[in-house]
Amino acid sequence: MKTKNKSIDYSKWGYIFILPFFISFFIFSFIPLADTIRYSFFEYYRSGIKEIGPNFVGMANYKNLLASDMLKYAGNTLILWVIGFIPQIVIALMLAAWFVDARLKIRGQQFFKVVIYLPNLIMASAFAMLFFTLFSTNGPVNGMLMSIGITKEPIDFTGTVFGTRSLVGLMNFLMWFGNTTIMLMAAIMGISADIFEASEIDGCNSIQRFFKITLPLIRPILAYTLITSIIGGLQMFDVPQILTNGQGSPDRTSTTLIMFLNNHLKSRNYGMAGALSVYLFIVSGILCFFVYRMTNNEDPDGSKAAAKKAKKAQRRG
Repeated sequence: MKTKNKSIDYSKWGYIFILPFFISFFIFSFIPLADTIRYSFFEYYRSGIKEIGPNFVGMANYKNLLASDMLKYAGNTLILWVIGFIPQIVIALMLAAWFVDARLKIRGQQFFKVVIYLPNLIMASAFAMLFFTLFSTNGPVNGMLMSIGITKEPIDFTGTVFGTRSLVGLMNFLMWFGNTTIMLMAAIMGISADIFEASEIDGCNSIQRFFKITLPLIRPILAYTLITSIIGGLQMFDVPQILTNGQGSPDRTSTTLIMFLNNHLKSRNYGMAGALSVYLFIVSGILCFFVYRMTNNEDPDGSKAAAKKAKKAQRRG
């Protein structure tokens, strides 16, 4: 008698295991996202104890936002992000290349990694309160500057545009450069040591090796870092909110888009808040797309370019 071999299909278990994620995503992410988009087309707010709406107004909320100070707050957000991100990526690249370089034989790398990453573990609200205390007019920084004799009167750091933006940028830099450094170190360690040895034999110096080998080969991680940083920059809220006590002072020059969104939510203007959320979603998608296109190399080994040159040569011949 012939026995039939029964094959067991395990593919269904994969769908069963990922089902909780999709259920959670649908309930806690997709439905609120769809509801936000729906509210953006309605006039829905509270005036005193009276609730207005929801009344369908079409694209009116989007037009009103463009006529408001939204573009000014978008410029503030961009400036605050640039102040924090440029030093972050530059110093993170330098530290990552320095720690990974086998020729330097740096001791205690694990200790330095922990120290670099520690600020990332501190809550942004605690960081903002710390800096607010340190750089206040009666804070220890002013006390130290006056005792040394650098200044005769306390400096109002949060009373000037330059001072407030610099503090916000410094806090964002300190909180995130450790995380960026660890990621870039992991990316550089993923490069084969044979490539570096071959470049050294060919006479490449440290600068040539960094710009010609290291940077091109860690491009995917750089793209990921830039995209996540852009998204985080657009969502910047807690640091400037606490540092300026929600006022965006001086003269709203440190008010970000999310602080503007929070003001609409506090006034229960859900229609305008929904429209602003949609704007943020669209801008994030567009910026991430352009960053991905600029940093993604579809021909890393040059084979496609060589094939195109060969075809052109054949056509000419």
